[in-house]
Amino acid sequence: MAYLELLLLGFLIICAMSATLVRSPMVTIITLMVYSVVMSVVWMTLEAGDLAITEAAVGAGVDTILFYVVLKKIKELHRAHTKGEDKV
Repeated sequence: MAYLELLLLGFLIICAMSATLVRSPMVTIITLMVYSVVMSVVWMTLEAGDLAITEAAVGAGVDTILFYVVLKKIKELHRAHTKGEDKV
């Protein structure tokens, strides 16, 4: 079991570092989603099922959708601004 815990810890560190170093917002969103899924597995190994379910639902589900919607809205606003339109 110690190998699994070390593997999960290493993967969490890699995900956290790559989320801060990657320049693409979409790749960052996907990396944070993977981080949340792995963190929910960590919570399961610690026998905290309620936290695992919360992390999976909020971290991997809701946050990912909200980040994606905001990113899409920013791109639409940028496109409208570059065309000279006043749409908001």
